[in-house]
Amino acid sequence: MEASWERYSRQILFKPIGEEGQRKLGDSKVLIVGMGALGTVVANHLARSGIGHLIFCDRDYVELSNLQRQMLFDEEDVANYLPKAVAAEKKLKKLNSSIKIEGYVSDVSTENIEDYTQDVDVIIDGTDNFQTRYLMNDVAYKKGIPFIYGGAVSSRGMGAVFIPGKTACLRCMFPTNDTAGQTCDTIGVLSPVVDIVASLQALACLKLLSGNDDQVAQVLTTFDIWKNNEFTMKMGKAKVKCPTCQLKTFPSLEARNVDNITTLCGRETVQINHTPGFDLNEWEGILRRSSKKLKKTPFLLRAELHEGETLVLFPDGRTLIQGTEDTTRATSLFTKYIGM
Repeated sequence: MEASWERYSRQILFKPIGEEGQRKLGDSKVLIVGMGALGTVVANHLARSGIGHLIFCDRDYVELSNLQRQMLFDEEDVANYLPKAVAAEKKLKKLNSSIKIEGYVSDVSTENIEDYTQDVDVIIDGTDNFQTRYLMNDVAYKKGIPFIYGGAVSSRGMGAVFIPGKTACLRCMFPTNDTAGQTCDTIGVLSPVVDIVASLQALACLKLLSGNDDQVAQVLTTFDIWKNNEFTMKMGKAKVKCPTCQLKTFPSLEARNVDNITTLCGRETVQINHTPGFDLNEWEGILRRSSKKLKKTPFLLRAELHEGETLVLFPDGRTLIQGTEDTTRATSLFTKYIGM
């Protein structure tokens, strides 16, 4: 215990946390959905701060364009096509071997999110799409778990903390998913704005879990670090007919077995969930003759096709068709090489 206390000694000296708050952090479990720009910064802070059990999920693997802002990854991860969840778990365990860290190469969905949130104290948003955010929001309000939202694009950042029973929910504040196609992959992003948003998310988590939830502001914060603008807006009351926090119908949790084909906005990639799983060794043999270039790791199989697109197969049954956002084209290639 003394060695552990020494690790966190400067944090313990901060009176609002102290020894009691540090114990609470050590007894806590946090789920981060998405291990990209926001997720890596949040995970870094929480692992160093002594959150006792840290779990996270991400469906993607590390690419060169990630290194500008996703702080846990390096060029070796890119060369090895490492899944983000695997690379992040490896790095975080080197930072703090005294806590439990679990990374899952998984697409969070209606079928698995209730399992991932089992005994979780806080859910943190590290994603880049509202479809998954609505799903996190629904499970948070169904189970009574605080949900920390964050977003960063271009030079702009945004964040809020949604607490079941105390605040309106994400769906009250954003009833429709209208991002106008603005993502990091379409209009870019500055790494400092990512660090600011994610640091505020981590800070809110520390407040909640150390027993200082009275210090969590019930506002939506937005800012533009390039234009030097900042704005806070009170959340206001919940919408009377909100299906999540008022009617409790949780529409995103009920939308099962849909959206098996998803376009990843701005990335020229379509994801298809159609099979329960892939044996990568078997599919390496199947795709070898029909591929221009093939690369297999323990976590994925990447096949560059003669048509110009690339197939990426994951053991959990997901396939990425890279090089197109046309779902018809993606489905055609999937049918040709994998089979529907």
